[in-house]
Amino acid sequence: MAALLMAPWLAVVVPLVLAIAIGLVGRYAKPIVPLVAMIGPLLVVALGIGALAAIPIGASAAAEPWTSQLASSGSTVWFGVGALTISVGWAIDTLAALMLLVVGVVALMVIIFSIGYMSEDPGKVRYFALLSAFTGAMTLLVIGDSFTTLFVGWELVGACSYLLIGFWYQKPSAMAAAVKAFLTTRVGDVGLLFGLAVLWASTGSLGYVAVMHGLGSMAPGAITAAAVLLAIGAIGKSAQFPLHIWLPDAMEGPTPVSALIHAATMVAAGVFLIARTWPLFEAAPAARTVLLIAGLISALGAALAAIPQRDIKKVLAYSTISQLGFMFAALGVGAWGFAFFHLITHAAFKALLFLTSGSVIHGSGTQDMREMGGLRKAMPVTFVVWVVGVLSLVGLWPLAGFFSKDAILDAVWIAVPIAGVLLFATAFVTGVYSGRATRLTFFGSWRGSGHAHESPLTMLVPLVLLAIPAALLGFSGNWIMTRLGEHPEPLSLSISGVAVGLGLVGLLVGWSLERGENADEILQVRLGRAWTAGSAGFGWDTVVTRVVVVPVTVAARVLWAVVDRYVIDGTVEGTATVARWAGGVVSRLQNGDAQWYGALIVAGVALMLAASIWLGR
Repeated sequence: MAALLMAPWLAVVVPLVLAIAIGLVGRYAKPIVPLVAMIGPLLVVALGIGALAAIPIGASAAAEPWTSQLASSGSTVWFGVGALTISVGWAIDTLAALMLLVVGVVALMVIIFSIGYMSEDPGKVRYFALLSAFTGAMTLLVIGDSFTTLFVGWELVGACSYLLIGFWYQKPSAMAAAVKAFLTTRVGDVGLLFGLAVLWASTGSLGYVAVMHGLGSMAPGAITAAAVLLAIGAIGKSAQFPLHIWLPDAMEGPTPVSALIHAATMVAAGVFLIARTWPLFEAAPAARTVLLIAGLISALGAALAAIPQRDIKKVLAYSTISQLGFMFAALGVGAWGFAFFHLITHAAFKALLFLTSGSVIHGSGTQDMREMGGLRKAMPVTFVVWVVGVLSLVGLWPLAGFFSKDAILDAVWIAVPIAGVLLFATAFVTGVYSGRATRLTFFGSWRGSGHAHESPLTMLVPLVLLAIPAALLGFSGNWIMTRLGEHPEPLSLSISGVAVGLGLVGLLVGWSLERGENADEILQVRLGRAWTAGSAGFGWDTVVTRVVVVPVTVAARVLWAVVDRYVIDGTVEGTATVARWAGGVVSRLQNGDAQWYGALIVAGVALMLAASIWLGR
């Protein structure tokens, strides 16, 4: 443990090296590939635990900007050109240590679960190699001491996400979803890159310490511009409005991937980025307003879109967008500690729900909830852990989600009451889609084909292990907030009572929506366009396609047809044509007649003499 604390870069390098090794020789040792892939997450967990044990309580990067660093390696020059140098290094504080535990624990549970879930998949060696690479990339994002290392890790997790979403590349829908996720998140990444450029121009550095200490000398406009641009990067990575459209489609990847990347770690990177750079956002009220608006729209809009979904994974995808909206709303009102606390509890119960949905899909053979039903009898363990996850998501006491979500509701209600009203409405809608999905999946009669069955032990063990923090992690809230340097406050009984009541009523409403055999079709008829619009994410995909994708595609085709073919290709091909013509003309002078050659020499000399005389006048 001590050696790992002195060389935290091992938690980055080892998973990346193992990913390469698995990819090169894994096909010769398939039975041990998952065991090898587990080494990376185990190192990450060990680093997180060791760091928390060594860091004094209250030493927080966000509360006191990087004054307390653990295992700081000092910066090493990555490359330099003249006076321009970019350095990298490692530093772990409480914020990073807690994030390491989230990454390591979820990655480990996903790998164990995948032993059963991917057992028959011919590409499982490639799959485990990518999981190991993702673990290393996410660790790099977390423990770097500068925006440079954060950006490199940021892009690497994006690349791993692309490869894992499109893992079943034979399916056109999977490849389309991978490309969509990659391009959409790149829009946010451009904002992040420009934000880093502003910070570099203003402070002359990309190191966290130098940048945060240089905020006092930055112009207010530069601070606001940098914070807004970083917020755009966070919005893209965390699938917040208006860059949220990639996440529901990303469900084309294997279900454990959804638990790892699209519920617990990668999509949480945006929240981590803002918490990591909180002094910057604290000095930029306009940027916090952007976060608040994006969070509110995402929270309520995605929750409403989750209600009519038929694919169990898409219900959870929209739920993820909604819960991240809670975190962004908290960041928007300055409650960064509560946002990070909800990140941790959400990682537990949403990873549990996604892996449970994988168990349901494995046991029923379908993702369509209309083809399920009655699974509580055929899959009793899966049913119990699903209930734990759902009740934590809804926020019922004493489960983890109750403590973190109610803390956010309290903070937002006090700061911006109208925003609090919208989040209370979201709490109600969360109960609605959770109740509907639970009844469709686990109650009623079996509507699928074949016989549903419980999942193997390799899949059930991680579910039971994740159910423990999903149920109990909320009781560690005061400890987490104290470790972050924040001052925990008792929950408001009135806020909690209203939130729990709304969640329970929502569950009952959602349950009642699916009465009868043809309830889904009846709802579609009765609610008409509203139901259809919700199932399509309220048409935002269509808006983006018409406003952005189609014009860009048309412009690209015009540029290809006119500029590329006639201007660029015409210039290149025209040059070749002229050279060919000139060569043909000159070649006629080569006729083998010595008298002709002599005449040409005399004429050339005469022309040169005439030119010399004329130019020398």
